[in-house]
Amino acid sequence: MSQSFLARLPLSRYEVDRDYLTRDREHLFDELWANPATRVLPIFQGTALLSSPNSLALLPVGAVPDAELLVYLGLSTSTTSPEPVGTPLVAALLGDAGHFAEAEWANLRSVGTRLSDRDAGMLTEALGVLNWHASHGFSPRTGAPTVVTKGGWVRRDPLSNTEVFPRTDAAIIVGVIDADDRMLLGSNALWESNRYSLLAGFVEPGESLEAAVVREVFEESGLRVVDPVYLGSQPWPFPASLMLGFSARLDTAYENLAVPDGDEILDLRWFSRDELRDSLDSILLPGPTSIARAIIDEWFGEPINDGQL
Repeated sequence: MSQSFLARLPLSRYEVDRDYLTRDREHLFDELWANPATRVLPIFQGTALLSSPNSLALLPVGAVPDAELLVYLGLSTSTTSPEPVGTPLVAALLGDAGHFAEAEWANLRSVGTRLSDRDAGMLTEALGVLNWHASHGFSPRTGAPTVVTKGGWVRRDPLSNTEVFPRTDAAIIVGVIDADDRMLLGSNALWESNRYSLLAGFVEPGESLEAAVVREVFEESGLRVVDPVYLGSQPWPFPASLMLGFSARLDTAYENLAVPDGDEILDLRWFSRDELRDSLDSILLPGPTSIARAIIDEWFGEPINDGQL
């Protein structure tokens, strides 16, 4: 796992101390709201309020309307942000944009590469936790409405007094390379017909990451791969994935004809570097915020300039 590859993972950056012990304070948000240093990140319908095209808007407590949900994100550790080191950070989920309706809001996919390390990590953290809340309003044990506790990081079942914690879904994503050093790209049934990316899938119960690589590639393409090599990971809170990047090479013991499964994958193509470069005017690649793009760029040898921001 090279440092150059890690630098290509915009959503793996962070400059926030999650300060998990503070979450246990009974009156945490009362304390935070009484602290003039506290800064709040407004979130509305999966987007964050911006102060500039490249920066999140962090507001004083009094400038934020009533929120549906609050999550304590931790303490800023950034030495380059306007807010000093140690600034308490809170995400506020708004049910109504209110007087911010005409302000600039942006989603993480579009601004992830432009944000600072602190802002990219903070927004990724906030969306991951808030997306979990959206799907865990009821106890899986009793069906009772759950109660938010511990700074927004736990939901408690009031009937059984059990706690429900945030969940992350592990998914592998793999750059498949053949004997000629070509990379396999596939077109998913849910995308535009000219969009191509890497093969990926969720890790199943009782399965190692490496076994998931072999299985998913075979299920989606009919190809057998060996020697999965871990490259790095990136959170992908859309809604709750952790993408684990791998490379793998074709198993020469098999004939290995690439056949799309016809369900998830509708087309498969092998690309040399020159072929990919010559195809940029006719195909769409994964956006630069994704780990898929980072893996493709790593194989390509440099960031691919396809005009996407």
